[in-house]
Amino acid sequence: MCGIVGCILKDDDKKVAPILFDCISKLEYRGYDSIGLATYDGNMHIKKDKGKIEEVNNKLDLADMPGNYGIAHVRWATHGDPSKLNAHPQLDEENTIAVVHNGIIENNSEIKANLIAEGHIFKSDTDTEVIPHLIQKYMDEGLDLEHALRKTIDILQGAYAIAAVSSNEPDKIVATRKDSPLIIGISDDAYYLASDSPAILKYANDIIYPEKGEIVILDKNDVVVHDEFDNIVHKEIDTINWTPEMAEKEGYDHFMIKEINEQGTAVRNTLTQKDNIQSIIDDLGHVSRICFVACGTSYHASLTGKYLLESLAGISTDVILASEFKYSAKTLDENTLVVFISQSGETADSLKALDIANETSKTLGIVNVVGSSITRRAQYVIQTQAGPEIGVAATKTYVSQLTAIYLFAALMAKNYDLVDELDKVPDYIDEVLENVGSIKSMSKRYNYAKDFFYLGRGYSYPTALEGALKLKEISYIHGEGYAAGELKHGPLALIDEGIPVVIVIPPGDSHRKTMSNLEEVKSRGARVLAFGADDDEELFNKAPEVFPINRNVSEIIAPLVYIVPLQLLSYYITLEKGFDPDKPRNLAKCVTVE
Repeated sequence: MCGIVGCILKDDDKKVAPILFDCISKLEYRGYDSIGLATYDGNMHIKKDKGKIEEVNNKLDLADMPGNYGIAHVRWATHGDPSKLNAHPQLDEENTIAVVHNGIIENNSEIKANLIAEGHIFKSDTDTEVIPHLIQKYMDEGLDLEHALRKTIDILQGAYAIAAVSSNEPDKIVATRKDSPLIIGISDDAYYLASDSPAILKYANDIIYPEKGEIVILDKNDVVVHDEFDNIVHKEIDTINWTPEMAEKEGYDHFMIKEINEQGTAVRNTLTQKDNIQSIIDDLGHVSRICFVACGTSYHASLTGKYLLESLAGISTDVILASEFKYSAKTLDENTLVVFISQSGETADSLKALDIANETSKTLGIVNVVGSSITRRAQYVIQTQAGPEIGVAATKTYVSQLTAIYLFAALMAKNYDLVDELDKVPDYIDEVLENVGSIKSMSKRYNYAKDFFYLGRGYSYPTALEGALKLKEISYIHGEGYAAGELKHGPLALIDEGIPVVIVIPPGDSHRKTMSNLEEVKSRGARVLAFGADDDEELFNKAPEVFPINRNVSEIIAPLVYIVPLQLLSYYITLEKGFDPDKPRNLAKCVTVE
């Protein structure tokens, strides 16, 4: 999981390095253990090192490099520790070819051994370094850069988006992809490539999307795309309507808190998809089973979908982790709808599962990123309307996914009262955000904790899971979410004096039993933080600390609202501990490797 950028300016006298640096800085959420740039002005220039972008830039002044074209990379390490040698761009041994790569080359050890036997000398521990060596080998045999890359990817196994430049073919960038994201941007004065649109929104809104195995050639005059048979492919140009400001902090300290505050708007915008969702339902025909496929936060959204579709529409619904999907593939049939939930639309495990599902079943993608791989490969698509999300820990994309799922379930069940109730959710979210002061106070009292437990029943169980995930993602406190009814089946043994237990307890059918669970943990010394209705007198009497939420937020829509204060709690505890919530260790925004 890394980020790559490339740019070639039409004006020979302009420097590309400031633009490359600006673009790659927008992709730091994809990786931040090293950064590097390669530019060309008759000679190859390389600057790279380990560390976060700001740290490396302070040392190397990355924007001060000559040349009007080049490539750049931010890294999230897979093969080889973060180091200057392992940072990209990776070079051939003659320093004539520079490559940036996002993905994993699964057969790199075999390729490397063969190249070493041929006399090649390697300097890094990365899987990527085999790519410039292979390109060099094939160019030495007489191939041009494009066809050397073509021959290289015929050998590579795994996932990749690759951009390469060669001092032997100046004024050209070549790129290709397989199972890793890559977009091409077009403007009046330059051509761009990037892993994700926030990198280039400031410079280009017209985008083309290369498909697997296509080779893209960027020069000062044009962008040309060739298929595997060297035929020119005429690509459609899409326009991204996101503004550059949407990918900026706009005065907030972190992207995460900005995106938490944008959730009311994200829900309002996603509610505009009603007509599209209804048309999908009308076209689906008979569906006897629904299967959600997702990872991480999207998995928790899918669990809520299971509760909704089974309780409202009576449709048998499963939720399967994308990485485990292949073990269930034989249960699919033509009456199964497989729903893929993904913020990026580029999640590697989900894409593998989607290819399997397309062979037998109807497929639907619920995705935030326009033009992403899932949107192009699923039979039906619901586009969430969260806008770009930069913080690694998902917030507004989660509530947008939930909103799309709620609309789908309500319309499938013809439950128009629920559709009407969803229109009130943005205002409920905004009310929660106005009460942030009490969450800040809570965070100061609980930043000592090494363990947190989250409990919920029914619709609130996935909320407990997601609340716990947010905490451990960014604060590094161990958090576990449980179905409250499971307490006596094991987890209660872990409850001890002073351990914080978050209780998600909206008004509804599950309230009484969840209140009993609150009493169970309280009697064993737990410090209870309850999130419930503002008129719940019993809760205020029994819980030592309560965050009040509008009494009109019913149990069924609670997941859309109650998650917001849990996100805020994680955010402010993280600040109290002195960590950066936008850049959690060992994590990146888009998981494009298996």
